[in-house]
This record gives sequence, C-alpha cells and structure tokens, in this order.
Amino acid sequence: MKKLTSLLAATALTAAAAAPAMAEKWDMPMAYSASNFHSATGAEFAKCVTTGTGGEIEIVTHPSGSLFKGGDIKRAIQTGQAPIGERLLSGHQNENALFGFDSIPFLATSFDDSAKLWDAAKPSIEKLLAEQNLTLLYAVPWPPQGLYFKDEVNSVAEMEGIKFRSYNNATSRLAELTGMLPVTIEAAEISQAFATGVADSMVSSGSTGYDRKVWESLNYFYEVDAWLPRNYVMVNSDVWAGVSDASKNVIKGCAELAEYAGNWRAKEYTGFTLQGLRDGGMTVGPASEQMTNELKEIGVTMTNEWLEAAGDEGKAIVDAFNSSQ
Repeated sequence: MKKLTSLLAATALTAAAAAPAMAEKWDMPMAYSASNFHSATGAEFAKCVTTGTGGEIEIVTHPSGSLFKGGDIKRAIQTGQAPIGERLLSGHQNENALFGFDSIPFLATSFDDSAKLWDAAKPSIEKLLAEQNLTLLYAVPWPPQGLYFKDEVNSVAEMEGIKFRSYNNATSRLAELTGMLPVTIEAAEISQAFATGVADSMVSSGSTGYDRKVWESLNYFYEVDAWLPRNYVMVNSDVWAGVSDASKNVIKGCAELAEYAGNWRAKEYTGFTLQGLRDGGMTVGPASEQMTNELKEIGVTMTNEWLEAAGDEGKAIVDAFNSSQ
C-alpha cells in the first residue's frame, strides 16, 4: 500500500503544470466515515488531483455525510451544488433499474466476478450518468455483503418481523421477501440506529460493520456473499467541460490509480474487518445450509424481477457477464 501511495504522489508531482491563473476549490461530499477505505481512497485521490494540477483544482473531501447526506449527494452534483462527490451506485435504483446491476443477489459473489460484471455494465452506466449531467471518474467495490443480526438466525422463517436496515431497492425487497421490516438508514446513522433499536439487522460488508462498531449492538454476522455493490465518484459534466485538457489528464490518471488502490484495499480489508468483528465479540461464519438455500431461492426471484425492470439493456449486461465466465 505504501508503494501505491508513493505512486499517487509521484504521478501527481510529475504531472504538475505551471502555476494556474485561477485556482478552483472543489468540495467533495462523501457518505461514509473518514476511516472507511472508500473515504481514505477518495482523500488520496483528492490530494493527487490537487498536487497534480499545481493547485489549479483543489479537492476537499467531506466524509460522513457532513456536507450532504448520502441520499442527497447525486442530486447536489447534478444541480451544481457541489462539483464532485461519491455515492453508492445502487442507491439510485429507484431512478433506473440499471443502477442496481451490482445488487442482483448471488450473481457476482467474488471480486473477480464483480470486476467482470462491472466491465459488462460500465458502458450503460456511463451513458445513463451522462444523460443526467454526470461524468464517471472511477468506481470501487465493497467487500462481499453478509447478514448482520442481533440474535442467532438459522432460517428465513426466523427473520420474520426483524427491523432491517435498507439502503437501496434491493435491500428493501430482500427485507420484504424474508418477512423483515425495512427501515431506510444512511451509513452515517447506523451506529445510532442499532443502539436505539430502530433496526436490529442489515445486509452489508464486514467493512461497514467494523467502521461503525456494530458489535456494540449486534452479535452475529453471516458470510452469505450476496453481492458486491460499488461506490463511484462522479463530477458534474458542465464543470468537467470547463476543466483544461491538462487538468483532465491529471484527474483521469489520479482516478485510475484510485480505482486500483480502492480495489486492492477492498480485498485486503475483507479479512481484516471480519477479524475485527470477531475481536469485538461477534460470532462470524457461514450461514446454515437451510438459510443459504432459502436465500438463493429469494435471489432467483429478485433476479427475475430486476431483469424485467431493466429490460433488454439489463439482459444484455447479465448475458455479457455470463459469457465472460
């Protein structure tokens, strides 16, 4: 990781241009805590751009939803309230089903499969974002998603009535199909929600649970590897159009490095954070065979629903992914 950090700095320095006539400050809202690996990667990206453009563009990150809450970030960038920001792609699935390509249960359950699925979906996502006045810079996956519970659960029937933290359409639908009660909770509010009993369960990565110290309220994490959702960094397309070619090249280079570093971190962070959950006192391990089989049946239902909602373009993404296997 030290080599990656040095490479970011070296790239920024060698790309530095002459002192600009006018500097711009770009505030970059982010939904997750500063200690989260996505936020850390974003902070390094911001530093790379600031250094690499010779200060022509200074990016300042605002983690933990401190500038805009997670659900408001994309709209803020579209409307020019902020020039750049990071958000969960599947958080927009209510706008267009294609945004939920990475939350199809049990389709891509490993980092390798996640990369192949992203390759298949990226052109459609870039086109969709462009239509919304947004330009994609980079995207990084979360570790595989598992299920958190306060009490031991060994079957779908035992999930009935449990209050479940949802963060996109797929998680809300998962709650409905398992009999749980979906409650929309932003990442920055997770710790408080569990501590106060607003929710007693969620599907998320070990990373999120570790960052929010959920062992203070929850006791079980089941490694079901449901999917690997992606966060992405976007820039307002009008703002992007006004950036000099030299600075665009720097930003693209920094984005490429950030994506590489983010992917590396996601993989390394998986085992580290699961051990962190254990050290916090949680029981961490695979779900029972019964629960796994029942969840996969629910996954088939959700996959068919997504394909129907996403239409031909969604089917083309899944077909392209399957053909890459």
